[in-house]
Amino acid sequence: MTAYLDHASTTPMRPEALDAYLGRAARLGNPSSLHTSGRDARRAVEESRESVAAAVGARAGEIVWTSGGTEADNLAIKGLFWARRAEDPRRRRVLVGAAEHHAVLDVVEWLAAHEGADVRLLPVDEQGRTDLAALEAELADAPEQIALLSLMWANNEVGTLQPVAEATRAAHAVGVPVHTDAVQAVGHVPVDVSAAGVDALSLSAHKFGGPVGVGALVLRRGTPLVPLLHGGGQELGHRSGTPAAAAAVATAAALAVAVSDLTGEAARLAGLRDRLLAGIGGLEGVVLRGDPRERLPGNTHVTVAGCQGDSLLYLLDAAGVECSTGSACQAGVPRPSHVLLAMGLSSDEAAGALRFSTGWSSTEADVDAAVAALGPALERARRAARPRSRRVRGAA
Repeated sequence: MTAYLDHASTTPMRPEALDAYLGRAARLGNPSSLHTSGRDARRAVEESRESVAAAVGARAGEIVWTSGGTEADNLAIKGLFWARRAEDPRRRRVLVGAAEHHAVLDVVEWLAAHEGADVRLLPVDEQGRTDLAALEAELADAPEQIALLSLMWANNEVGTLQPVAEATRAAHAVGVPVHTDAVQAVGHVPVDVSAAGVDALSLSAHKFGGPVGVGALVLRRGTPLVPLLHGGGQELGHRSGTPAAAAAVATAAALAVAVSDLTGEAARLAGLRDRLLAGIGGLEGVVLRGDPRERLPGNTHVTVAGCQGDSLLYLLDAAGVECSTGSACQAGVPRPSHVLLAMGLSSDEAAGALRFSTGWSSTEADVDAAVAALGPALERARRAARPRSRRVRGAA
């Protein structure tokens, strides 16, 4: 039996979400049509919008359906940049955390290469938390040139929660709008758009038990945004395209269950994390990364000295334990995590990264399987990494 410990990558659909999806998918109706079936589909989309809004402290009119977190990030960052620059051509500067997901970093790199954006990366400390003093220094330097700030709610690799509310207050004090990628946070820790004060927030359904291929951008009322897609003018003109009614109702169903007992589920997942750490913490060279307390409850990110994370991943996979290295792999070439490098780790230290992430379907048996498998995997990986002596040709 497989122990699945990669919920930060994707988590299984909750039964409530699957039932909602299948029930809606079996019914006809384009939400933009005016006949009975169309109005029924529209009602499903709008009720789902209201449900998602209530779960994240927003208004229904602030929910823009997207195909997922990546589209939501692109829409927020590009859309805000273009809108702000159109208002004032001087606004070309984009502030972004150095440990962001590539769905954010690749967007700002594209803006720099194609739209003349001046990207400023904000440093993080050894736990992966963005340096507020560095942010304040950037905000004090020609704030009239800053288009936006993008700062994730929780780090997808090491799990550290970010100071989003504090950063937003500082940015708003000088008139800078704030976007947060909350893909890892929504449905796992309390997320309140109104309380945090952010102008835009990205979420993705398959991270909290909804289907893959649907998400949302929470866009605060009055926030200027240039759309990426043009066509039918759906979603108040922010995102053209026929809304996926079945995906919307499944997202709402999953999120409603996820937030119904955040405190209790967080305590359960933290207990599984502590059980895992107790089992593997004594292994040679295993070091927990990220903030030990202010972190996602289901995230356990470690580095293992003297091992390659991808080698460990394959060995664990062979033993029936599925996890992640948390590092990027481009063109088949493993590269050290940019998050760990930003935290000050060396390339050798970052190479031994492993991320175990639990979710709503995780059990103690999953954790125990990982504990049992990691020790032997370390031994095999270290033996493979040791240089082998070669016999000299002709020697006796």
